[in-house]
Amino acid sequence: MDIEGYAKRGLRANDPELEDKLTARILEIKKTTPQHARRLAQLSIVEARNTLNVKGDILEPTISGVTMGEFGVGSRGTGDFYTHEKIAEVIGKTEAVVDSAQLDDSGVVLANGTDRYIIVTIDGIHSRLSDFPFLAGFHVARASLRDVYVMGARPVALLSDIHVADDGDVAKIFDHIAGITTVSELTGIPLITGSTLRIGGDMVIGERMTGGVGAVGTTSDLTARNQACAGDVVLMTEGAGGGTVSTTALYYNMHHVVQKTMNVKFLKACEALIDSGLLPHIHAMTDVTNGGIRGDAKEISKTAGVKLIFDEERMRALVDPVVLEMLESLKIDYLGVSLDALLIIAPHEYARDIMRVVKESDVAIDIVGRVENGAGAEIKIEGEIRNFTSRFRESAYTPVKKMVGEEEPRDFLEMKRAIDIAAENAIRKKHRVVEMIKRGQF
Repeated sequence: MDIEGYAKRGLRANDPELEDKLTARILEIKKTTPQHARRLAQLSIVEARNTLNVKGDILEPTISGVTMGEFGVGSRGTGDFYTHEKIAEVIGKTEAVVDSAQLDDSGVVLANGTDRYIIVTIDGIHSRLSDFPFLAGFHVARASLRDVYVMGARPVALLSDIHVADDGDVAKIFDHIAGITTVSELTGIPLITGSTLRIGGDMVIGERMTGGVGAVGTTSDLTARNQACAGDVVLMTEGAGGGTVSTTALYYNMHHVVQKTMNVKFLKACEALIDSGLLPHIHAMTDVTNGGIRGDAKEISKTAGVKLIFDEERMRALVDPVVLEMLESLKIDYLGVSLDALLIIAPHEYARDIMRVVKESDVAIDIVGRVENGAGAEIKIEGEIRNFTSRFRESAYTPVKKMVGEEEPRDFLEMKRAIDIAAENAIRKKHRVVEMIKRGQF
């Protein structure tokens, strides 16, 4: 529970019972005395009031009037992709080889004075795995390494950032780190640094955990998405999912499925490709992450300016049967969730060698599509070609997500305009502050 947020909402509404209500909310969560809870409520209201109506360019936040949930941010669909495009605009043009404007898995810069690329990425833990810190650590570490590998790079180090709310058990930190370093020990890639904090300090109570894991790698041969070309084929490895599939299994009481996600096959396949010397012949790689193949197809098509055509029957055959059975029994579109599979885009003449190398690492792989001139994506299902686009949100994979739904809200265009204005305001603020600092006006 966010005490500060609760207090500010009450102050804005001029709620005369705010102190009593906040005291009651604190007592619901914290093991403390009524006197301590009331004093905490009183001081929280004091702090909230002192920061409620701040003035000044650097203190006044940019407001869009659109919430994260309404716009689907983090849900790997239309609203989320649009927000990430705006993030790239706020960042602005950089000198990076690959930056956020290219919607790729990682950022890339050239090492000073060399022809070696440095790849940097970070992934947040799955929000619904807060009560399962080991799983959260395992899957986020694996996801971060995936994002480096798909750039054609070999990861050299991991770093972590973990935040646990005030009433969370300290052992959550250890369990989470154990999950991360399980991946480290299986891959030989060390966790070398990180940060450990409380969520919101004293102002967020409860047991919620959040955080992320970053990874750094190097390479001489990039396989960024923007290199996909017409005439290429699309290959896909087997997948059993990660954090998303684990979350589905947990919250639908199908816990045995979680075990299927506990592997490092994706990473083994990438290592084999690096060792094979085939990377210079691979145009692009990506992981089938949240938003699923639908989301990846949209991003690759837009970034590379090509059209992708997929064969559903071949993709289906590469999904772990136990995972696929669970998803289909729950009416969850497997094409719209993270499968932890590797997508490889390469010229047709190298497909046989790529598949041989991956299969020798004991990972299944097949050609599942092709790249053509054009835009967008299509999919062949039972002989029929259909449009293959991402939805407003990824496939709904928990009971709550099914209630929220996947459909685009009717006022989406209006929300987009508000988001556009907010991004423009943030950019202008950035420029104003840069100039003021340069002129020594602070």
